[in-house]
Amino acid sequence: MINNCLMKSGHFPLSQSNSINNEFILESYFMATGFLDRLTTAIQIAEELKYDSSEIIEAICKVADKFRIYPPAKNRAAWFEVVFREKLLEARADILAHRYRKQYFK
Repeated sequence: MINNCLMKSGHFPLSQSNSINNEFILESYFMATGFLDRLTTAIQIAEELKYDSSEIIEAICKVADKFRIYPPAKNRAAWFEVVFREKLLEARADILAHRYRKQYFK
């Protein structure tokens, strides 16, 4: 489930009126990846950097993949914040590339 989770959810900006449904979708991804305790931190970081939920979902999938290969030696919370910011940038690039290819290769 974690691998190749690009674009499994729709585009849900965090400020939409259906934030309860959006929160449930994010919560299910964070629960599946084992980072449910970091959900509030992730939402704060994403809102601060103006990311939407599709980018958050892609980023948490990438964080979980990295966690399996390079788990933190200590201070999991600090590791999560650093890696999540890095993976948000990668997620936005991946999503933009995916949308471009989809549009270009119609």
